[in-house]
Amino acid sequence: MKILVTGGAGFIGTNLIKRLLHEGHTVYSLDNYETGLKENHQKGCTYIEGDIETIVDLDKDFDKVYHLAALARIQESFNNPQETYRVNTTGTQKVCEFVRHTNAKLIYAGSSSRWCDPHTSPYATSKFLGEEVIKMYRRTYGLDMEIARFYNVYGPHEIVDGTWAAVIGIWRNQVANDKPLTIVGDGEQRRDFTHVDDIVEGLFRIGFKTEKHDDAWELGTGVNYSINSVAEMFVSKFNANTVYIEDQPGNYRKTLRENNDTLERLNWFPKDRLQEYIDSL
Repeated sequence: MKILVTGGAGFIGTNLIKRLLHEGHTVYSLDNYETGLKENHQKGCTYIEGDIETIVDLDKDFDKVYHLAALARIQESFNNPQETYRVNTTGTQKVCEFVRHTNAKLIYAGSSSRWCDPHTSPYATSKFLGEEVIKMYRRTYGLDMEIARFYNVYGPHEIVDGTWAAVIGIWRNQVANDKPLTIVGDGEQRRDFTHVDDIVEGLFRIGFKTEKHDDAWELGTGVNYSINSVAEMFVSKFNANTVYIEDQPGNYRKTLRENNDTLERLNWFPKDRLQEYIDSL
């Protein structure tokens, strides 16, 4: 099959492209390289550099489109809400319009922030609206579209520096540079950390099985840890120090997979690999 991955030079996109190539598919990536890296390029994939809105200029003969491209950090969304909305919401509408004219199956990367108040950050609102756009196109035009909600993803190719890094990547960078681990707020907020290999397996099953979900497939481990507990894993491994910093707006208190639909209907069984991963660093 001919498959397009938006955001294909990014963290999750790179891991997904590896799997798709391994399965023998013809794979294309569309990425503007704001957060994606050319060093992530995989032999056999065709990489196209461009903004998400340029998707309309691509050949319209794809069988599947995985839409992973997004501005994916809550704090950065406060700094530039207009661009967050343009990429995450308007960009998603452009992808839907592209798919409407290609009849490809679309798999959209949603967010566990859907279960929090969407009004707490521009990011949460933009991803909520992205899901609503998908659902509208799915119902109005009868298109084959599925939503996969990601929880807190970590693993190979994760971003480790700059403003787009998530907590595991940030701490990897801090210990590498002999700096203390920064813990936001009281550290008692809990996160469902999900290894990227499980995310990719979930995406693959959603993309290639015929099961349809009226809402969205929840891709979380089903186990959550406090940030303090994860910091203890890093401290034990690296003998690091910790420092608490002021809480941040939009920093919700808990993520945890909402239901077992993906397990029961797609035979998807994620593993809690967090301690193992940290020990392997």
